[in-house]
Amino acid sequence: MKIWNGYGSEHSANLVMIGHFKNAGDAAKTMEVIERLTEQVRTDEDAGLINIGGGTNRYGDAMLHLLESVKVHSVGPAELEQFIYDVRIKVKDNDIVLTTEETEVSAFLKVLIDHGARVEVYSAHDYPDTDQGRGK
Repeated sequence: MKIWNGYGSEHSANLVMIGHFKNAGDAAKTMEVIERLTEQVRTDEDAGLINIGGGTNRYGDAMLHLLESVKVHSVGPAELEQFIYDVRIKVKDNDIVLTTEETEVSAFLKVLIDHGARVEVYSAHDYPDTDQGRGK
């Protein structure tokens, strides 16, 4: 008889990203930008223009036009798939609060910064008293 011992751990993050804006209007407008980008990524994925997990090295025409129109100039093609990861986003007054189990969030960070946010990022595993994160 063989006995196998295995050890496991939870590798998922409990990441919180908060974009603090000067006013609620800026937060709401930035949320609209994130929603539009997410919708376009889904459309591009359905059309086969984005290969999720396979790395994308160029923008589709519709995405390029959208990025220009919403004034997002720093998100690279390979980062676009982050918009369809399992991410929970809500607007709370002057803030956009993003929570996720992912650690790849550079696209969201760039959108928040491009639209004037002061950004805070932390693990809710390490700061459970903040009332943010998974399960809150």
